[in-house]
Amino acid sequence: MFTRIAQANDGSERAFAALAAALDLAKRFGAELHMICVEEMPSFPASIDELVEEKAEADHRYGPVVRRARALAQAQGVKLAAKVVSGHPVQRIIKFVQDERCDLLVIGFMGHSALYERIIGGTADRLVRLAPCAVLVVK
Repeated sequence: MFTRIAQANDGSERAFAALAAALDLAKRFGAELHMICVEEMPSFPASIDELVEEKAEADHRYGPVVRRARALAQAQGVKLAAKVVSGHPVQRIIKFVQDERCDLLVIGFMGHSALYERIIGGTADRLVRLAPCAVLVVK
């Protein structure tokens, strides 16, 4: 049913619950599994040094996430392609799904207050609306 699955991972436990679901589906369907981690960068950085510092912090923060994800994938016998990128999470995840031609995006749900969701909206909500493929939200 699915041949190319993407999983967005911010390192949270909800994201790892989504990874577990994505691993199960990839194994079940013999699908390729691609994981993306997005380090949010300042919209208007004060300097190049600020960007370099943010990138170094992202590498430090997401290195353990990628290693943990690869270990979980290996234990399941699933090959995992992982990528860490910088930018706005929704935009980068949508572009990643398009570029990789994925037919399923698996994400974790991060709950906020009802007021926050109505005023600001959530990343999961925007991904569900904007993704060019099916989206599985794992709670």
